Amino acid sequence: MLEFSWPWALLALPLPLLIYFLIPRAPRQDAALRVPFYRRLVQLHTDSSRSFNKNILILLCCTLIWLLVVAAGSRPQWVGEPIEIPTTGRDMMLTLDLSGSMEARDMFLNNTQLSRFQVMKAVISDFVEKRQGDRLGIGLFAAHAYVMTPMTRDLETVGRLVEELEIGMIDESATAIGDAIGLSVKHLREQPDNNRILILLTDGINNAGELTPSQAAQLARTEGIKMHIVGVASDQFAQRSLFGNRAGALVSEIDDDAMAAAANMTGGEYFRARTLEDMIRIYDDLDAMEPIEQDEQTYRPITQLFHWPLGIALLLSFLLAMSAMPAAARTAGTNSSKKDDKASAAAEPGAAS
Repeated sequence: MLEFSWPWALLALPLPLLIYFLIPRAPRQDAALRVPFYRRLVQLHTDSSRSFNKNILILLCCTLIWLLVVAAGSRPQWVGEPIEIPTTGRDMMLTLDLSGSMEARDMFLNNTQLSRFQVMKAVISDFVEKRQGDRLGIGLFAAHAYVMTPMTRDLETVGRLVEELEIGMIDESATAIGDAIGLSVKHLREQPDNNRILILLTDGINNAGELTPSQAAQLARTEGIKMHIVGVASDQFAQRSLFGNRAGALVSEIDDDAMAAAANMTGGEYFRARTLEDMIRIYDDLDAMEPIEQDEQTYRPITQLFHWPLGIALLLSFLLAMSAMPAAARTAGTNSSKKDDKASAAAEPGAAS
């Protein structure tokens, strides 16, 4: 279906006629001159019919150019038939721990020692790629909590920002888990009341901030937000020796009971990841959570057409200008020859007498 984005531009169509009839013409100032080129006037009289036809053609061409320009200014567009988009998904906030303890290298992949932070980035990046239909936001916390990415369906940008995360981007001296939950809940409650989920990943205990995890979980339950918590830390770390890596002392400081109680308070679950395989399995489980059906949305594809009349008008203007150039050149040549004749006549010896 053809539509015009700016139909009010069509009001400019009668503008040339209004200017022609309403604005008075400039008065002609004829001077009494001697006409020595009588033959030229006779020739113009014989060519009057042909000149009249040419003027009519020019007038029609100018009128068509004006119509095309006004049509282009009204932004014509072709609107296609409505297409239904059934959407499923969740509003999901990923809140990630960037405290200094995330640099602990107690995870392994093919006997390669990795830090908790490296494992988190790899698993989260893969998790983001699978979130088709969901809206994601990214929160960061250490000594303080921040929202890095508001809720968006632009998963490509979210994934790129996750890949750019580094320890030290924020103050890493402490872990404010309660404040991180509270800030994420504040951001999520501004979203429509559908399936809102908070996934928090941490490797420590709450030792900073104003809120405790229990208080923040109570706030999440009040807002109807389900919270899942992932605790990532191995029970042991590797000590290097001449004979390879061997198990060392316990380095985990996660308060499993407090984290489980906070998650259960909102109807969510607490997961403990001690290995890379645990992390992958946990996020596969989170990925399998059943999404809800949302209201169907429709969109109508729109194709802009204004460049067609604008291009045709530009082409006609170019052709009109090109057609006027030979006549102008002939006129200039005639005037030049007349000046040369006068100059040669003045140079003759008998001209003075």
